[in-house]
Amino acid sequence: MMDSSNSNDAKDSGCQRDNSDANEEMKDDLCPGFKDADTFVKYGLGAVLSATKASASLPLAGDEYDFYRSFPGFQEFCESQGDKLLHCMSQIMQHHGCRSHIRDRDKLTGMEERFDLVVDSNDVILERAGILLDEADGVNRSQKPVMPAGFQPPKVVVSSWNRKGSSSGSRSETFRLLHAKNIARPQLKFKEKIDNSNTPFIPKIFIKPNSLKPLASYFTNKQIRKERPEDLDVPAALADFIHHQRTQEHVEDMFAHPYQYELDHLTVSESLLSKPEPQMYKPLAETNLTFIDSLEDLVALNEKLCKSSEFAVDLEHHSYRSFLGLTCLMQISTREEDFIIDTLELRSELYILNEAFTDPSIVKVFHGADSDIEWLQRDFGLYVVNLFDTHQASRALNLARHSLDHLLKHFCNVDSDKRYQLADWRIRPLPEEMIQYARSDTHYLLYIYDCVKAQLLDFNHGQPGLLQCVWNKGKDISLKKYLKPIYTEESYLELQRKQKRSFNTQQLTAFRLLFAWRDKLARQEDESTGYVLPTHMMIKISEELPKEPQGIIACCNPVPPLVRQQVNELHSLVQQAREMPLLKAEIAAQKKKGLTPVRKPEVSLFGPHDTSRVSGGEAPHFTADEPAVKKGVLFSEDVDEEETSGLLAPPKITLFQDPENPGDQSSMSVAQMKARRIIESFENPFRMYLPSADVRVNKNAKFDPSSKIFEISKRWKLQSVEQQQKELEAKKKIREEAKQQAKKASEQRAKAKQSYQESLQKVPTVRQQAAESAKDGGKKRVRVPCEAGEETSKPRKKQMESAEKPQKTEAPSQESFRPFDYSQSDLKVFDGAKTKDFTQFDPNRQPRDFKKKKIHQGQNKNSGAGNRSMSYLAGKSERGFRHNWPKR
Repeated sequence: MMDSSNSNDAKDSGCQRDNSDANEEMKDDLCPGFKDADTFVKYGLGAVLSATKASASLPLAGDEYDFYRSFPGFQEFCESQGDKLLHCMSQIMQHHGCRSHIRDRDKLTGMEERFDLVVDSNDVILERAGILLDEADGVNRSQKPVMPAGFQPPKVVVSSWNRKGSSSGSRSETFRLLHAKNIARPQLKFKEKIDNSNTPFIPKIFIKPNSLKPLASYFTNKQIRKERPEDLDVPAALADFIHHQRTQEHVEDMFAHPYQYELDHLTVSESLLSKPEPQMYKPLAETNLTFIDSLEDLVALNEKLCKSSEFAVDLEHHSYRSFLGLTCLMQISTREEDFIIDTLELRSELYILNEAFTDPSIVKVFHGADSDIEWLQRDFGLYVVNLFDTHQASRALNLARHSLDHLLKHFCNVDSDKRYQLADWRIRPLPEEMIQYARSDTHYLLYIYDCVKAQLLDFNHGQPGLLQCVWNKGKDISLKKYLKPIYTEESYLELQRKQKRSFNTQQLTAFRLLFAWRDKLARQEDESTGYVLPTHMMIKISEELPKEPQGIIACCNPVPPLVRQQVNELHSLVQQAREMPLLKAEIAAQKKKGLTPVRKPEVSLFGPHDTSRVSGGEAPHFTADEPAVKKGVLFSEDVDEEETSGLLAPPKITLFQDPENPGDQSSMSVAQMKARRIIESFENPFRMYLPSADVRVNKNAKFDPSSKIFEISKRWKLQSVEQQQKELEAKKKIREEAKQQAKKASEQRAKAKQSYQESLQKVPTVRQQAAESAKDGGKKRVRVPCEAGEETSKPRKKQMESAEKPQKTEAPSQESFRPFDYSQSDLKVFDGAKTKDFTQFDPNRQPRDFKKKKIHQGQNKNSGAGNRSMSYLAGKSERGFRHNWPKR
C-alpha cells in the first residue's frame, strides 16, 4: 500500500510539473500557439494570401454570378458564409469598441449603412495602430486634447499645457494657469511710443557693429527729424518718407536689411563643418542663473557673450493685448551659466547686444528662429549673423517630430513642462516656476546643437553637405525682414477666403465694414484684433445682420469690452450694410498679378498662321490695307528674328504648282542643290515654320558667314524680300491706275454737269415765247434744223411742247375755217360693222385670221414636226385662252 501511494504521489507530482511547464510556456508565448510576433505575422500573412486566392476563384459579378446563384445549393452556401463573415466582423468591431450592429439592417438601406460602419471601424483601427507604432518609435501621442474652460470643473483652470500626468497611474495633477487681468500695460512705460500707424516698418538700428559695409546715412542721422517740427504730428515712418521725397534722397535704404552685405559674404569655417564631441550640459541645480533688469548687468552680459564661441537664445512673446505684439523675455545660455533678460524694462537698451549677435565668429543657436528674428528686429533693432537653427537640423535628419520637447526627450531624456507656454509673460515679478520653464528652453540647447551636428555628418557618411545646407537655411532665416501688417481696401478678402464662407452683397459689405472698424480701433488702442472683436464673432454678426444693438450683443459670447462700448457704432455699420441691394453673388478668388509674365507653353503642332488657338487679346492689330503676315523663314530657329509686317507674302512652296524655272541640276552649285533638296523635302506649305525632326541645323552655323547654311538662309531671305518688294510695287501701280480712272470719271461728270447748266440758260421761258409769237403776228413757228452733231437736250423739247400749248388755245381765224365734208366719211360705222379690229386686248376673243397673221409675220407654215408643237403667236400673249389653244 505504501508503495502504491508513493507511486501515485510521484505520478501526481509529475503531472503537476508538466502542467506548470505548459503554463510557463503559455505565458511566454505572445498568442496561443505563437512564440513571438514574427511567427504570428507569418501565419497571418499566409492566411491573408490564401483568402485572397480563394476570393479570386469565386464567380465574378454579373452573368456568371447570376448563373450560379440560380442553384439553391450555391445560394444557401453564400448566405451561410455571408452570415459567418458578418458575425466575425461584428466581433472585431466590438473588440475595438465600435458599433457592431451590422447584421440587423434594413434591406433597402442596409448596404450603405454597413459600408459606413466598416469605414468608421477601419478608421478607428488604423488610428490605434498608428498610435501604437508611434509609441514604439518613442513618440508620445497620449496627450489629452485642449478643453475649453467652460467644460472644466469650477474654480479650477485646466488645459493640456498645464496638466502633469503622473507615472503611477493615479489622477493627474492640475495647476493654476497664470494669467494677468489687472496688470498695468507695459507699453505706457516705454521710452519710444509704439508705432501702430498704417505705414511700412523702418529698422530701428542706428549703430552697426561688426560691419563690412557702413550703415546708410538715413539710420545714422535719425536726429534730423527733431529739427522738423512740421512733421511731429505725423507717424515717424511716414514723416521720414515725406522728408526724403522732399529732399529727393534715395529711399531704398529705408527698407533694406542692414546686414544684407555681411550675410551674403558670410563663410562657414572648417571647424564648424567638422564633427564635434558633444559637451555634456550641467545639471540645472549646479548652473548659475542671472536675472538681468538693469543697464549695468546688460553691459556685463554683452562682454561675456563676446568672449564665448557659442550661446543659445530664446524669446517669450505676448500678442493678445498688443496690436503688433511684445517681446517680454529673452533667455540666453552659455556652456557655464544661464541668463534671463527683462526685455520690457530694457527695451530701448538692448541694441547693445548687437555687438555679440552680429559677430560672425560666434554661433547663435536658436530653435524655430523664424519668428524670433522678426521680433528682435521689431522691438530692439537686433540682427543675427551666423545662426544655427536646431529645428532645421531636425527636419534634415527626418526625425519623427521637430518640436523642442521632442528633441529634449530624444537627446537629453528630459520631459519638458509646457504648462506655461501660453502664460501671460507680462507678469512682474515672475513666479519661480515660470522662470524655471523659461530657463529650460535654452539650458540644453547647446548640447542638442552638438548632437545634431554629429548626426548630420554621420547621416551623410562624413560629408559636410547636409550640415552646410542647415547653415545656409540659418543664413536665409537671418535675412528675413519684419513686415508690419498694412491695411488695404482688399485686406478683408484674404480673411474671408480663409473662412470659406459664401456671403451675399449685404453680408460681405458688413464684413468689410466691421473688418475696417476692428483694424482702426486695434491700432488706436494698441490691442490685438482678436481682443477687439474675434473673427468668429465678426462672421456671426455679418451673417445675422442684427436690426437692433441687442442683436449684436447676442452674437458675442462673451462680449468683448470694446464691442460693448462701441455697440452703437457697430449698429450703424450693420444698418449701412443692410441698405445695400441684396444680390446672390459669390466672391471668387482674385489672382494676384505677378511681376514676371507667365510664359505660355509653345505648341509645335501648329504654325503661326493657325489663329484658332490665339485669344482676341493676343492677336496684333492691323489695318485693312496691311494684313498681318509673318515673313517666311527657312529654318525654325529664325522665329526669334522675324518681325510682323504688313506685306502679304505668297507661299514659295505649294502642292499644286511646279517650281518656276527649275533650272538645270548640272549647272547648279552644291549649295543650290542642297537648298533644292531641302525645299523639295517640304510637303506642307507651312512646314517651314515647324521644328524639323530629320534636319538638325547647328545654331552657330547659321551665323557663320563661311558656312553653306548661312549662304542658303541669307539667299532665301533676300529672295523673299525681293519678291515682297515686287508685289508692293505692283500694288502701288494698281492703286495709281485706279486713282487716275476715278479722276477722269469725276472730270467727265463735272463737264456734263456744266454743259447741262449752260443749255438750261439758253432755253427761253414760256412768256418769252408768247411775246415773240405776238410780235410775229400769229405766224406758225418753223423749226430750225439742228446742225449735225448737235444734241438737243430733253428739257429743251419739254419747253417747246409747253410753248405750243398756248397756241392751240387761241381762236382760229375766219380765213382758215373749212366745213367738214361728210361725203367722204364711212357711214357703215353707224350700222354696227367694224372696220378694223380693236387694238385693246380682249383675252376672251379669238383672232380671226390666226394663220394669216402667222404667215404675215414671216413664220414658216410648213415647219418641222418638232417646231410646230411649240409654235405660238410671236409678240402676243396667249394667257387668256384656256381651251382654244392653236392646233398643230
